[in-house]
Amino acid sequence: DEAVRGTCEDASVCKRFAVSVGYWKDPYIQYFVRQAKERKAPEINRGKLACYYARVHGVGHLLKAFLKKTECNCQIVNLGAGMDTLFWRLKDENLLPKKYFEVDFPMIVARKIHNIKSKPPLSKPIMESHSGESLLIDSHSLDSTRYSIIGGDLRFSTDLEEKLKKHNLDIQLPTLLIAECVLVYMTPQQSANLLKWASSTFPMAMFINYEQVNMADRFGQIMIENLQRRQCNLAGVEVCRSLDSQRERLLLNGWETAHAIDMMKVYSFLPQADVKRIEGLEFLDEKELFEQLMQHYCICWASKDSSNL
Repeated sequence: DEAVRGTCEDASVCKRFAVSVGYWKDPYIQYFVRQAKERKAPEINRGKLACYYARVHGVGHLLKAFLKKTECNCQIVNLGAGMDTLFWRLKDENLLPKKYFEVDFPMIVARKIHNIKSKPPLSKPIMESHSGESLLIDSHSLDSTRYSIIGGDLRFSTDLEEKLKKHNLDIQLPTLLIAECVLVYMTPQQSANLLKWASSTFPMAMFINYEQVNMADRFGQIMIENLQRRQCNLAGVEVCRSLDSQRERLLLNGWETAHAIDMMKVYSFLPQADVKRIEGLEFLDEKELFEQLMQHYCICWASKDSSNL
């Protein structure tokens, strides 16, 4: 668990650096993570930053389509959210759902809550969107009218549901669940249980999963070995064999439709003027390596729709 928690810091530093050099705008990430003073390949390299760019825009495209379809009369549950800043960015765009939930390890949640409490640019938007009595906040959870952070373990879905309901989860509302590089750290059985819980709990729901794919080839094996050297075990990597295995997992666990595309395909769908802009930010000398990296991550999305939304 400690090594998995460490990936939260790595991802945050990468995102902070990408924002600082202009890949996308995020005025809030600076309040959660220190600026990377120098770049050390391969931890932060041009290919990785472009992959993050495609991830942010790909997930964001699906998310905004869901918000538009539901006219924001919905809820979002961000699983393993880490230092994500999506709540604040959606508020700035006037796209907040009825309620936005985040779940992560209690230790990560405690750090996030500490930052929120001590930094007005983070706490003020929460207070502005809050109505009614004073908001509830302790070391491992925060609950306001529109935003909740919950410390919990995603491997235990019954415990998770109980905690979410205490924070006013409404299972009848259209619900978007997001998991970015989360399921791969669970055993296949644990991630299946989580997906089954989500599909059986919400009559109308969408699940977005971003994680590794094509991990059975040589490049995938090198990725696994690199993580193992840092004591980080990808317990669920066998489900990341292919786009088919990713889709199959979703369909076998109660989702009615499922799609999966690798990040190279996502990259080709992005607005070409913006892609040209980000490609001009830094020189990419290893195009082949970049393409291999992009082919080893994917976005999958599944839906269950009781009323044909």
